Amino acid sequence: MSHKTKAVFLAMAVTLLLSGCVVETVHPRRPPPPVEVVPVMPAPGAQWVGGHYRWAGNAWLWVPGHWRRY
Repeated sequence: MSHKTKAVFLAMAVTLLLSGCVVETVHPRRPPPPVEVVPVMPAPGAQWVGGHYRWAGNAWLWVPGHWRRY
C-alpha cells in the first residue's frame, strides 16, 4: 500500500470518527435576575408572568415580566 493510499484511508477514518461529534458553544452563566417591581394589576383575572433570561446570539438578554389575561 502506498503512502498516498494510507493517507487517504487515515483521512477517511478520521472523518468517519468525527462525523458523529456535535460541537456546541458554551454559554456563560446566566446573571442573577434583577429585582422586578410588579405593577398594579391592569384588569381582573390578569396573571403576572415573571421575567426571564433568554440567549440572544452572544449574550443573555433579560425579558421583563408582564401581565397576561387568560
